[in-house]
Amino acid sequence: MSETPQILVADDERSIRLALEAGLAVSGFRVACARTGREAIAAIRAQTFDAIVCDIFMPDGDGLEVVRQLRAARPTTPIILMTAQGSLELAVRARSEGASDFIAKPFEVEALAALLRRYIDARREAEAAAAQEGASLLNELSHSGLVGRSAAMIAVYKLIAHAAATEATVMVMGESGTGKELAARAIHHFSARAGKPFIAVNCSGLTDTLLEAELFGHTKGAFTGAASDRGGLFEAADGGALFLDELASTSAAFQASLLRVLQSGEVRRVGSAQARRVNVRVIGASNAPLRELVAAGGFRADLFYRLSVLTIDLPPLRERIGDIELLLHHFLRRASGDAQPQFRLTQEAADALCAYSFPGNVRELENAMTRAVALSSNRLITLDCLPPHIAPPRVGAMCESRNEPNRPRPCIEVDDWPTMDEAQRRYLQLVLNEVGGSRRRAAAVLDLTRRTVQRMIAKYQLTAPDENEAEIENENEVEACAEPSPEELEEKA
Repeated sequence: MSETPQILVADDERSIRLALEAGLAVSGFRVACARTGREAIAAIRAQTFDAIVCDIFMPDGDGLEVVRQLRAARPTTPIILMTAQGSLELAVRARSEGASDFIAKPFEVEALAALLRRYIDARREAEAAAAQEGASLLNELSHSGLVGRSAAMIAVYKLIAHAAATEATVMVMGESGTGKELAARAIHHFSARAGKPFIAVNCSGLTDTLLEAELFGHTKGAFTGAASDRGGLFEAADGGALFLDELASTSAAFQASLLRVLQSGEVRRVGSAQARRVNVRVIGASNAPLRELVAAGGFRADLFYRLSVLTIDLPPLRERIGDIELLLHHFLRRASGDAQPQFRLTQEAADALCAYSFPGNVRELENAMTRAVALSSNRLITLDCLPPHIAPPRVGAMCESRNEPNRPRPCIEVDDWPTMDEAQRRYLQLVLNEVGGSRRRAAAVLDLTRRTVQRMIAKYQLTAPDENEAEIENENEVEACAEPSPEELEEKA
Protein backbone atom coordinates (compact mmCIF):
# COMPACT_ATOMS: atom_id res chain seq x y z
CA MET A 1 0.00 0.00 0.00
CA SER A 2 1.44 3.32 -1.06
CA GLU A 3 0.16 5.30 1.97
CA THR A 4 0.57 4.29 5.60
CA PRO A 5 -2.85 3.00 6.72
CA GLN A 6 -4.45 4.61 9.77
CA ILE A 7 -6.01 2.12 12.20
CA LEU A 8 -8.22 2.81 15.22
CA VAL A 9 -8.05 0.22 18.02
CA ALA A 10 -10.87 0.35 20.59
CA ASP A 11 -10.52 -1.90 23.64
CA ASP A 12 -10.99 -1.34 27.36
CA GLU A 13 -7.96 -3.55 28.22
CA ARG A 14 -4.74 -1.54 28.30
CA SER A 15 -2.57 -4.59 27.59
CA ILE A 16 -4.52 -5.33 24.39
CA ARG A 17 -4.23 -1.72 23.24
CA LEU A 18 -0.48 -1.63 23.85
CA ALA A 19 0.11 -5.00 22.17
CA LEU A 20 -1.89 -4.03 19.06
CA GLU A 21 -0.37 -0.55 18.89
CA ALA A 22 3.18 -1.97 18.97
CA GLY A 23 2.50 -5.02 16.79
CA LEU A 24 0.58 -3.18 14.07
CA ALA A 25 3.16 -0.38 14.03
CA VAL A 26 5.86 -2.99 13.26
CA SER A 27 3.64 -4.24 10.39
CA GLY A 28 3.52 -0.78 8.82
CA PHE A 29 0.36 0.72 10.31
CA ARG A 30 -0.20 3.93 12.24
CA VAL A 31 -2.39 3.23 15.26
CA ALA A 32 -4.65 5.39 17.43
CA CYS A 33 -6.32 3.93 20.51
CA ALA A 34 -9.65 4.39 22.28
CA ARG A 35 -10.57 2.97 25.67
CA THR A 36 -14.36 3.02 25.26
CA GLY A 37 -16.96 2.93 22.55
CA ARG A 38 -17.71 6.57 23.21
CA GLU A 39 -14.07 7.50 22.61
CA ALA A 40 -14.03 5.41 19.42
CA ILE A 41 -17.08 7.20 18.01
CA ALA A 42 -15.61 10.61 18.87
CA ALA A 43 -12.31 9.61 17.21
CA ILE A 44 -13.87 8.57 13.89
CA ARG A 45 -15.92 11.74 13.78
CA ALA A 46 -12.75 13.79 14.20
CA GLN A 47 -10.44 11.80 11.92
CA THR A 48 -10.59 9.41 8.98
CA PHE A 49 -9.29 5.87 9.53
CA ASP A 50 -8.61 3.14 6.98
CA ALA A 51 -9.95 0.46 9.34
CA ILE A 52 -11.28 -0.01 12.87
CA VAL A 53 -10.50 -2.85 15.26
CA CYS A 54 -13.03 -2.89 18.09
CA ASP A 55 -13.73 -5.10 21.11
CA ILE A 56 -17.35 -6.24 21.11
CA PHE A 57 -17.75 -5.98 24.89
CA MET A 58 -16.80 -2.68 26.50
CA PRO A 59 -17.79 -1.00 29.78
CA ASP A 60 -19.93 1.75 28.28
CA GLY A 61 -22.39 -0.50 26.45
CA ASP A 62 -23.03 -3.15 23.85
CA GLY A 63 -20.24 -3.33 21.29
CA LEU A 64 -22.79 -3.96 18.53
CA GLU A 65 -24.35 -0.57 19.23
CA VAL A 66 -20.91 0.93 18.79
CA VAL A 67 -20.68 -0.89 15.44
CA ARG A 68 -24.02 0.60 14.37
CA GLN A 69 -22.83 4.10 15.18
CA LEU A 70 -19.43 3.54 13.59
CA ARG A 71 -21.07 2.21 10.44
CA ALA A 72 -23.46 5.17 10.29
CA ALA A 73 -20.53 7.60 10.57
CA ARG A 74 -18.21 5.75 8.14
CA PRO A 75 -20.28 3.51 5.83
CA THR A 76 -17.34 2.04 3.89
CA THR A 77 -14.65 1.73 6.58
CA PRO A 78 -13.77 -1.91 7.44
CA ILE A 79 -14.69 -2.81 11.04
CA ILE A 80 -13.03 -5.87 12.61
CA LEU A 81 -14.66 -7.04 15.84
CA MET A 82 -12.75 -9.02 18.45
CA THR A 83 -13.96 -10.86 21.53
CA ALA A 84 -12.95 -13.59 23.96
CA GLN A 85 -16.54 -14.89 24.05
CA GLY A 86 -17.00 -15.89 20.44
CA SER A 87 -20.09 -17.73 19.19
CA LEU A 88 -21.84 -18.35 15.87
CA GLU A 89 -24.85 -16.31 16.98
CA LEU A 90 -22.62 -13.38 17.95
CA ALA A 91 -20.78 -13.53 14.62
CA VAL A 92 -24.06 -13.46 12.70
CA ARG A 93 -25.31 -10.50 14.75
CA ALA A 94 -22.01 -8.67 14.24
CA ARG A 95 -22.22 -9.12 10.49
CA SER A 96 -25.84 -7.98 10.40
CA GLU A 97 -24.94 -4.77 12.24
CA GLY A 98 -22.28 -3.90 9.67
CA ALA A 99 -19.07 -5.51 10.94
CA SER A 100 -16.70 -6.51 8.16
CA ASP A 101 -15.20 -9.46 10.04
CA PHE A 102 -15.07 -11.13 13.43
CA ILE A 103 -12.06 -12.61 15.22
CA ALA A 104 -11.77 -14.41 18.56
CA LYS A 105 -9.19 -13.67 21.26
CA PRO A 106 -6.42 -14.66 21.60
CA PHE A 107 -5.09 -14.11 18.07
CA GLU A 108 -1.79 -13.45 16.33
CA VAL A 109 -1.12 -9.77 15.59
CA GLU A 110 0.44 -10.81 12.25
CA ALA A 111 -2.83 -12.54 11.29
CA LEU A 112 -4.81 -9.41 12.18
CA ALA A 113 -2.36 -7.27 10.16
CA ALA A 114 -2.84 -9.54 7.11
CA LEU A 115 -6.63 -9.35 7.50
CA LEU A 116 -6.51 -5.56 7.74
CA ARG A 117 -4.37 -5.32 4.62
CA ARG A 118 -6.83 -7.42 2.63
CA TYR A 119 -9.78 -5.26 3.63
CA ILE A 120 -7.93 -1.98 3.11
CA ASP A 121 -6.62 -3.06 -0.31
CA ALA A 122 -10.11 -4.15 -1.36
CA ARG A 123 -11.60 -0.86 -0.19
CA ARG A 124 -8.98 1.23 -2.02
CA GLU A 125 -9.51 -0.75 -5.22
CA ALA A 126 -13.27 -0.19 -4.94
CA GLU A 127 -12.76 3.55 -4.35
CA ALA A 128 -10.40 3.80 -7.33
CA ALA A 129 -12.95 2.03 -9.53
CA ALA A 130 -15.69 4.33 -8.25
CA ALA A 131 -13.54 7.39 -8.95
CA GLN A 132 -12.88 6.17 -12.49
CA GLU A 133 -16.58 5.51 -12.98
CA GLY A 134 -17.34 8.96 -11.58
CA ALA A 135 -14.88 10.60 -13.99
CA SER A 136 -16.49 8.75 -16.89
CA LEU A 137 -19.95 9.86 -15.78
CA LEU A 138 -18.64 13.41 -15.34
CA ASN A 139 -17.43 13.45 -18.95
CA GLU A 140 -20.76 12.12 -20.18
CA LEU A 141 -22.71 14.67 -18.17
CA SER A 142 -20.43 17.59 -19.05
CA HIS A 143 -23.04 19.14 -21.36
CA SER A 144 -26.01 18.53 -19.09
CA GLY A 145 -25.49 21.66 -17.00
CA LEU A 146 -24.81 19.66 -13.84
CA VAL A 147 -21.45 20.73 -12.45
CA GLY A 148 -19.51 19.26 -9.54
CA ARG A 149 -16.87 16.71 -8.59
CA SER A 150 -17.76 16.30 -4.92
CA ALA A 151 -18.59 12.85 -3.56
CA ALA A 152 -22.24 13.90 -3.23
CA MET A 153 -22.45 14.87 -6.91
CA ILE A 154 -20.64 11.72 -8.08
CA ALA A 155 -23.33 9.75 -6.23
CA VAL A 156 -25.99 11.79 -8.08
CA TYR A 157 -24.31 11.08 -11.44
CA LYS A 158 -24.38 7.36 -10.72
CA LEU A 159 -28.09 7.45 -9.91
CA ILE A 160 -28.77 9.44 -13.09
CA ALA A 161 -26.88 6.81 -15.09
CA HIS A 162 -28.93 4.01 -13.47
CA ALA A 163 -32.18 5.91 -14.04
CA ALA A 164 -31.34 6.58 -17.69
CA ALA A 165 -30.80 2.86 -18.29
CA THR A 166 -34.31 1.97 -17.08
CA GLU A 167 -37.91 2.92 -17.81
CA ALA A 168 -38.78 3.32 -14.12
CA THR A 169 -40.50 6.42 -12.80
CA VAL A 170 -38.08 8.74 -11.01
CA MET A 171 -38.53 11.20 -8.16
CA VAL A 172 -35.98 14.02 -7.92
CA MET A 173 -35.83 15.62 -4.48
CA GLY A 174 -33.95 18.74 -3.44
CA GLU A 175 -34.19 22.31 -2.25
CA SER A 176 -35.13 25.06 -4.67
CA GLY A 177 -32.25 25.94 -6.96
CA THR A 178 -30.38 22.63 -6.70
CA GLY A 179 -30.98 21.70 -10.34
CA LYS A 180 -33.90 19.25 -10.31
CA GLU A 181 -34.92 19.99 -13.88
CA LEU A 182 -31.31 19.67 -15.05
CA ALA A 183 -31.15 16.23 -13.46
CA ALA A 184 -34.42 15.24 -15.12
CA ARG A 185 -33.19 16.46 -18.52
CA ALA A 186 -29.94 14.50 -18.05
CA ILE A 187 -31.91 11.31 -17.33
CA HIS A 188 -33.93 11.84 -20.51
CA HIS A 189 -30.89 12.79 -22.59
CA PHE A 190 -29.04 9.57 -21.75
CA SER A 191 -32.09 7.31 -22.02
CA ALA A 192 -33.48 5.41 -24.99
CA ARG A 193 -36.12 8.16 -25.27
CA ALA A 194 -33.55 10.88 -25.98
CA GLY A 195 -34.89 11.61 -29.48
CA LYS A 196 -38.44 12.11 -28.21
CA PRO A 197 -39.98 15.17 -26.50
CA PHE A 198 -39.06 16.28 -22.99
CA ILE A 199 -41.75 18.54 -21.52
CA ALA A 200 -41.44 20.30 -18.14
CA VAL A 201 -44.45 21.49 -16.14
CA ASN A 202 -44.45 23.49 -12.89
CA CYS A 203 -47.50 22.17 -11.06
CA SER A 204 -47.51 24.95 -8.47
CA GLY A 205 -48.38 27.62 -11.02
CA LEU A 206 -51.76 26.17 -12.07
CA THR A 207 -55.13 25.48 -10.45
CA ASP A 208 -56.47 21.92 -10.43
CA THR A 209 -58.76 22.55 -13.41
CA LEU A 210 -56.09 24.21 -15.51
CA LEU A 211 -53.47 21.62 -14.52
CA GLU A 212 -55.67 18.69 -15.54
CA ALA A 213 -56.63 20.45 -18.78
CA GLU A 214 -52.95 21.23 -19.45
CA LEU A 215 -51.77 17.68 -18.83
CA PHE A 216 -54.72 15.57 -20.01
CA GLY A 217 -56.26 17.89 -22.62
CA HIS A 218 -59.91 18.93 -22.91
CA THR A 219 -62.87 18.82 -25.25
CA LYS A 220 -64.76 21.78 -26.66
CA GLY A 221 -67.07 23.26 -24.03
CA ALA A 222 -65.62 21.23 -21.15
CA PHE A 223 -65.25 24.47 -19.17
CA THR A 224 -65.45 28.20 -19.73
CA GLY A 225 -62.94 29.20 -22.38
CA ALA A 226 -62.58 25.70 -23.91
CA ALA A 227 -63.41 26.83 -27.45
CA SER A 228 -62.12 23.68 -29.17
CA ASP A 229 -60.73 20.21 -28.56
CA ARG A 230 -57.15 20.27 -27.39
CA GLY A 231 -54.66 17.54 -26.61
CA GLY A 232 -52.73 17.67 -23.34
CA LEU A 233 -49.05 17.48 -22.55
CA PHE A 234 -49.22 13.74 -21.91
CA GLU A 235 -50.21 13.30 -25.56
CA ALA A 236 -47.59 15.83 -26.70
CA ALA A 237 -44.88 13.93 -24.79
CA ASP A 238 -45.90 10.52 -26.19
CA GLY A 239 -42.76 8.41 -26.53
CA GLY A 240 -40.75 10.86 -24.44
CA ALA A 241 -40.72 12.18 -20.88
CA LEU A 242 -42.89 14.51 -18.81
CA PHE A 243 -41.25 16.35 -15.91
CA LEU A 244 -43.71 17.33 -13.17
CA ASP A 245 -42.12 19.81 -10.79
CA GLU A 246 -43.46 20.91 -7.38
CA LEU A 247 -45.76 17.90 -6.99
CA ALA A 248 -46.15 18.61 -3.27
CA SER A 249 -48.31 21.63 -4.14
CA THR A 250 -50.98 19.56 -5.94
CA SER A 251 -54.35 18.63 -4.46
CA ALA A 252 -55.55 15.16 -3.46
CA ALA A 253 -57.99 15.17 -6.41
CA PHE A 254 -55.25 15.84 -8.94
CA GLN A 255 -52.99 13.26 -7.29
CA ALA A 256 -55.74 10.66 -7.75
CA SER A 257 -56.04 11.56 -11.46
CA LEU A 258 -52.28 11.35 -11.95
CA LEU A 259 -52.10 7.99 -10.19
CA ARG A 260 -54.80 6.63 -12.49
CA VAL A 261 -52.78 7.70 -15.55
CA LEU A 262 -49.58 6.13 -14.19
CA GLN A 263 -51.36 2.85 -13.44
CA SER A 264 -53.30 2.56 -16.69
CA GLY A 265 -51.05 4.36 -19.18
CA GLU A 266 -54.16 6.12 -20.49
CA VAL A 267 -55.34 9.74 -20.36
CA ARG A 268 -58.88 11.01 -20.62
CA ARG A 269 -59.35 14.57 -21.82
CA VAL A 270 -61.41 16.78 -19.50
CA GLY A 271 -65.03 16.50 -20.65
CA SER A 272 -64.43 13.31 -22.65
CA ALA A 273 -65.32 9.68 -21.88
CA GLN A 274 -62.77 8.32 -24.35
CA ALA A 275 -59.38 7.17 -23.03
CA ARG A 276 -56.23 7.58 -25.13
CA ARG A 277 -53.19 5.36 -24.74
CA VAL A 278 -49.89 7.16 -24.14
CA ASN A 279 -46.32 5.99 -23.64
CA VAL A 280 -44.76 8.62 -21.40
CA ARG A 281 -42.06 8.36 -18.78
CA VAL A 282 -42.93 10.52 -15.78
CA ILE A 283 -40.19 12.18 -13.74
CA GLY A 284 -41.49 13.92 -10.65
CA ALA A 285 -39.82 16.52 -8.46
CA SER A 286 -40.41 18.29 -5.18
CA ASN A 287 -38.54 20.66 -2.91
CA ALA A 288 -40.74 19.60 0.01
CA PRO A 289 -40.02 16.36 1.93
CA LEU A 290 -42.67 14.12 0.37
CA ARG A 291 -42.01 11.21 2.73
CA GLU A 292 -42.85 13.45 5.69
CA LEU A 293 -45.91 14.78 3.87
CA VAL A 294 -47.07 11.20 3.25
CA ALA A 295 -46.66 10.41 6.97
CA ALA A 296 -48.68 13.54 7.83
CA GLY A 297 -51.41 12.76 5.29
CA GLY A 298 -50.50 15.67 3.03
CA PHE A 299 -49.61 13.55 -0.01
CA ARG A 300 -51.01 10.27 -1.32
CA ALA A 301 -48.83 7.36 -0.21
CA ASP A 302 -49.74 5.19 -3.23
CA LEU A 303 -48.75 7.98 -5.66
CA PHE A 304 -45.52 8.62 -3.76
CA TYR A 305 -44.46 4.98 -3.96
CA ARG A 306 -45.50 4.82 -7.62
CA LEU A 307 -43.35 7.85 -8.45
CA SER A 308 -40.34 7.04 -6.27
CA VAL A 309 -39.28 3.73 -7.81
CA LEU A 310 -35.94 5.53 -8.14
CA THR A 311 -35.26 8.55 -5.93
CA ILE A 312 -32.47 11.06 -6.54
CA ASP A 313 -31.67 13.47 -3.71
CA LEU A 314 -29.80 16.55 -4.93
CA PRO A 315 -27.49 17.99 -2.25
CA PRO A 316 -27.75 21.69 -1.35
CA LEU A 317 -24.76 23.81 -2.34
CA ARG A 318 -23.74 24.34 1.30
CA GLU A 319 -23.05 20.60 1.52
CA ARG A 320 -20.69 20.65 -1.47
CA ILE A 321 -18.67 23.80 -0.92
CA GLY A 322 -15.80 22.35 -2.94
CA ASP A 323 -17.94 22.59 -6.09
CA ILE A 324 -18.43 26.36 -5.84
CA GLU A 325 -15.15 27.13 -7.60
CA LEU A 326 -16.06 24.77 -10.47
CA LEU A 327 -19.47 26.40 -10.78
CA LEU A 328 -17.91 29.88 -10.82
CA HIS A 329 -15.61 28.94 -13.71
CA HIS A 330 -18.55 27.29 -15.49
CA PHE A 331 -20.70 30.42 -15.31
CA LEU A 332 -17.80 32.69 -16.28
CA ARG A 333 -16.97 30.56 -19.33
CA ARG A 334 -20.60 30.63 -20.37
CA ALA A 335 -20.78 34.41 -19.91
CA SER A 336 -17.53 34.93 -21.85
CA GLY A 337 -18.49 32.74 -24.81
CA ASP A 338 -15.89 33.03 -27.56
CA ALA A 339 -15.04 36.63 -26.66
CA GLN A 340 -11.59 37.57 -25.41
CA PRO A 341 -10.49 38.32 -22.80
CA GLN A 342 -12.53 35.95 -20.65
CA PHE A 343 -14.33 37.23 -17.55
CA ARG A 344 -12.16 36.83 -14.46
CA LEU A 345 -12.71 36.93 -10.70
CA THR A 346 -10.40 38.65 -8.25
CA GLN A 347 -9.26 36.43 -5.38
CA GLU A 348 -11.13 38.65 -2.93
CA ALA A 349 -14.40 38.15 -4.84
CA ALA A 350 -13.82 34.41 -5.15
CA ASP A 351 -13.17 34.13 -1.40
CA ALA A 352 -16.39 36.01 -0.62
CA LEU A 353 -18.40 33.71 -2.88
CA CYS A 354 -16.85 30.56 -1.42
CA ALA A 355 -17.57 31.77 2.13
CA TYR A 356 -21.27 32.43 1.46
CA SER A 357 -23.82 29.69 2.31
CA PHE A 358 -26.11 30.20 -0.75
CA PRO A 359 -29.55 29.34 0.68
CA GLY A 360 -30.85 29.64 -2.90
CA ASN A 361 -28.29 27.04 -4.02
CA VAL A 362 -26.90 26.92 -7.57
CA ARG A 363 -29.63 29.17 -8.94
CA GLU A 364 -28.66 31.92 -6.49
CA LEU A 365 -24.99 31.52 -7.41
CA GLU A 366 -25.85 31.75 -11.11
CA ASN A 367 -27.92 34.89 -10.56
CA ALA A 368 -25.10 36.45 -8.52
CA MET A 369 -22.64 35.79 -11.34
CA THR A 370 -25.04 37.17 -13.96
CA ARG A 371 -25.31 40.38 -11.94
CA ALA A 372 -21.56 40.56 -11.38
CA VAL A 373 -20.86 40.17 -15.09
CA ALA A 374 -23.29 43.01 -15.87
CA LEU A 375 -21.57 45.33 -13.36
CA SER A 376 -17.96 44.39 -14.14
CA SER A 377 -15.44 46.71 -15.77
CA ASN A 378 -12.83 45.43 -18.20
CA ARG A 379 -14.28 41.90 -17.78
CA LEU A 380 -12.87 41.76 -14.24
CA ILE A 381 -15.30 40.88 -11.44
CA THR A 382 -14.27 42.48 -8.16
CA LEU A 383 -15.78 42.31 -4.69
CA ASP A 384 -17.89 45.42 -5.23
CA CYS A 385 -19.67 43.80 -8.20
CA LEU A 386 -21.21 41.07 -6.03
CA PRO A 387 -24.69 41.38 -4.46
CA PRO A 388 -24.72 43.33 -1.18
CA HIS A 389 -25.68 40.27 0.89
CA ILE A 390 -22.55 38.45 -0.34
CA ALA A 391 -20.05 41.34 -0.45
CA PRO A 392 -19.84 43.96 2.33
CA PRO A 393 -22.92 46.21 1.91
CA ARG A 394 -20.90 49.43 1.70
CA VAL A 395 -18.71 48.11 -1.10
CA GLY A 396 -21.62 46.59 -3.00
CA ALA A 397 -23.61 49.81 -2.75
CA MET A 398 -20.65 51.86 -4.01
CA CYS A 399 -20.38 49.58 -7.06
CA GLU A 400 -24.05 50.06 -7.90
CA SER A 401 -23.76 53.84 -7.52
CA ARG A 402 -20.72 53.89 -9.81
CA ASN A 403 -22.49 51.91 -12.51
CA GLU A 404 -25.76 53.84 -12.09
CA PRO A 405 -24.69 57.50 -11.90
CA ASN A 406 -28.24 58.83 -11.50
CA ARG A 407 -28.93 56.66 -8.49
CA PRO A 408 -28.67 58.43 -5.08
CA ARG A 409 -25.55 57.45 -3.17
CA PRO A 410 -26.29 55.48 0.00
CA CYS A 411 -25.59 56.72 3.49
CA ILE A 412 -22.14 55.63 4.70
CA GLU A 413 -21.64 54.88 8.37
CA VAL A 414 -19.01 57.25 9.80
CA ASP A 415 -17.56 54.43 11.88
CA ASP A 416 -16.54 52.67 8.69
CA TRP A 417 -13.93 55.34 7.84
CA PRO A 418 -10.58 56.15 9.57
CA THR A 419 -9.95 59.50 11.21
CA MET A 420 -7.49 61.92 9.58
CA ASP A 421 -4.92 61.04 12.25
CA GLU A 422 -5.36 57.32 11.52
CA ALA A 423 -5.16 57.95 7.77
CA GLN A 424 -1.83 59.80 8.26
CA ARG A 425 -0.48 56.97 10.40
CA ARG A 426 -1.45 54.32 7.84
CA TYR A 427 -0.06 56.30 4.92
CA LEU A 428 3.27 56.96 6.63
CA GLN A 429 3.64 53.27 7.55
CA LEU A 430 2.88 52.32 3.93
CA VAL A 431 5.55 54.70 2.62
CA LEU A 432 8.12 53.47 5.17
CA ASN A 433 7.43 49.87 4.14
CA GLU A 434 7.92 50.76 0.47
CA VAL A 435 11.26 52.59 1.02
CA GLY A 436 12.68 49.98 3.35
CA GLY A 437 12.40 52.20 6.45
CA SER A 438 14.62 55.01 5.10
CA ARG A 439 13.57 58.33 6.73
CA ARG A 440 15.40 60.26 4.02
CA ARG A 441 13.56 58.53 1.15
CA ALA A 442 10.25 58.70 3.02
CA ALA A 443 10.75 62.45 3.51
CA ALA A 444 11.42 62.87 -0.22
CA VAL A 445 8.25 60.93 -1.13
CA LEU A 446 6.12 62.90 1.35
CA ASP A 447 7.78 66.24 0.56
CA LEU A 448 8.54 66.73 4.27
CA THR A 449 11.76 67.17 6.22
CA ARG A 450 13.48 64.08 7.57
CA ARG A 451 13.10 65.44 11.12
CA THR A 452 9.33 65.82 10.61
CA VAL A 453 9.16 62.21 9.43
CA GLN A 454 11.17 61.16 12.49
CA ARG A 455 8.79 63.01 14.81
CA MET A 456 5.76 61.43 13.11
CA ILE A 457 7.32 57.98 13.49
CA ALA A 458 7.74 58.64 17.21
CA LYS A 459 4.23 60.11 17.53
CA TYR A 460 2.52 57.16 15.88
CA GLN A 461 4.95 54.60 17.34
CA LEU A 462 5.69 53.17 13.90
CA THR A 463 8.34 50.56 13.15
CA ALA A 464 11.25 51.47 10.88
CA PRO A 465 14.92 50.30 10.78
CA ASP A 466 17.53 52.66 12.30
CA GLU A 467 19.53 54.69 9.81
CA ASN A 468 23.23 55.51 9.77
CA GLU A 469 23.77 58.01 12.59
CA ALA A 470 26.29 60.08 10.61
CA GLU A 471 23.85 60.41 7.75
CA ILE A 472 21.15 61.51 10.18
CA GLU A 473 23.40 64.18 11.76
CA ASN A 474 24.42 65.57 8.33
CA GLU A 475 20.82 65.84 7.32
CA ASN A 476 19.93 67.46 10.62
CA GLU A 477 22.38 70.30 9.87
CA VAL A 478 20.78 71.21 6.52
CA GLU A 479 17.11 70.42 7.18
CA ALA A 480 14.70 72.94 8.57
CA CYS A 481 13.33 72.10 11.94
CA ALA A 482 9.98 73.74 11.50
CA GLU A 483 6.99 71.50 12.03
CA PRO A 484 4.52 71.65 9.11
CA SER A 485 1.05 72.94 9.80
CA PRO A 486 -1.86 70.51 10.27
CA GLU A 487 -3.27 71.79 6.97
CA GLU A 488 -0.03 70.86 5.19
CA LEU A 489 -0.04 67.37 6.69
CA GLU A 490 -3.69 66.84 5.76
CA GLU A 491 -3.02 67.95 2.21
CA LYS A 492 0.02 65.70 1.83
CA ALA A 493 -1.67 62.65 3.44
